[in-house]
Amino acid sequence: MTSGFTRLHWFIARHYLGGGRRRGLLSLITWIALGGVTVGVTALVVVIAVMTGMQKDLRAKILESTPHVMILQQGTSLRMDNWKQVVDSVLRVPGVVGAAPFLLTDVSLVHEGSDGPYALAAHLYGVSVDTARAAATDMERKIIQGVLNLKPPPSGLPPMLLGSTLADRMQIFEGDTLVVVAYENLKRDIMGGLTPTIRQFEVTGTFTTGMYEYDTQNVYTRLEDAQELLGIAGTNQVSGVGVRTVDPAMATQVGDSIQKMLGYPYYVESWIVTNRALFSALKLEKLAMGLILGLIVLVAAFNIVSTLVMVVSDRTREIGILKAMGMTRSGILRVFVLQGAWIGVVGTVAGTLLGLALCVILKRYEIIPIPPDVYFVDHLPVAVQISDVAKIVGASILISFVATIYPALQASRLEPVDAIRHE
Repeated sequence: MTSGFTRLHWFIARHYLGGGRRRGLLSLITWIALGGVTVGVTALVVVIAVMTGMQKDLRAKILESTPHVMILQQGTSLRMDNWKQVVDSVLRVPGVVGAAPFLLTDVSLVHEGSDGPYALAAHLYGVSVDTARAAATDMERKIIQGVLNLKPPPSGLPPMLLGSTLADRMQIFEGDTLVVVAYENLKRDIMGGLTPTIRQFEVTGTFTTGMYEYDTQNVYTRLEDAQELLGIAGTNQVSGVGVRTVDPAMATQVGDSIQKMLGYPYYVESWIVTNRALFSALKLEKLAMGLILGLIVLVAAFNIVSTLVMVVSDRTREIGILKAMGMTRSGILRVFVLQGAWIGVVGTVAGTLLGLALCVILKRYEIIPIPPDVYFVDHLPVAVQISDVAKIVGASILISFVATIYPALQASRLEPVDAIRHE
């Protein structure tokens, strides 16, 4: 009995959606409302996937060259003493899978071009190539495994890895010699002036992280060569210790444990804290874009309301006849709720499928390039999260359902006699 009753409701709702032979306008409005929901859901799926992809892509590229946790030592020299003891202690902390020292300084790279020498600023990283230690970053792991060549060249000069964009900008190739100017190791000349330390390095390779800022500024050499450049060779001094955790999301928690264990004069920074401003801005932008594009679905919901209101006005006499034949108010209510639900569900499903298809195309073919010097990445990244899609689908169907309530109530409240007399 209930099953037949439900089929009757759906039969009437489907009949009203079609508009009838001489009611093509209503049918057109129905499809316009359906198209509005479809377009809104498609836009939401694609934009949220792009914003999520931007977050994931930036995170992956940042963590390729950045430790999950950095341990530094307070002081005016910005140096850490006895780093071996710190590394041994940190490796015993739960959640830590790797720890290694690093040396970081700003330098100038000077190259002899066809029109004379020219220089560019760079961040020089001195990293440990000790194969017995677990690397703190993916970049160090690639160097230790030999994927990136940082072995001493036959010339006997210290080796150096350059970011690919930096190498292209300076027209430097593997085997070329660079002059590195370090400003932290200053010497006084006979006149009492300060002069920087200058050393020659040989380029043994390039690397590409996909992060424009890193590929244009970062260079790598061995830890001992960086120490010699800064005049601290033979000492235990480094800039700090990089730590790799089991999960990057655990960086803050593990960092707190390390801070409690080491105490003063050490202080700990996680990559989450260091890049908080960037990812907070991306999160806010994702939320804002979701709310703005959600207005498209809201506009489509108003189309559903107007469609059903016109159906009620056009079918008033038929509604009165149905009520006179025994259909209850709840039955009429279900008929019009089914109409709106059909528009919402079909539009949401079509929009979701179309959005996912566009995401696949954007991800596979990278058809939308973007300026890397502005957005850090060179193409539009896309990452679809099931939770995001589920939220979009749920919100769209809920909005569509709420839009049916007012016209459905208006239809259910019609009195049979007045409705049949309606012209």
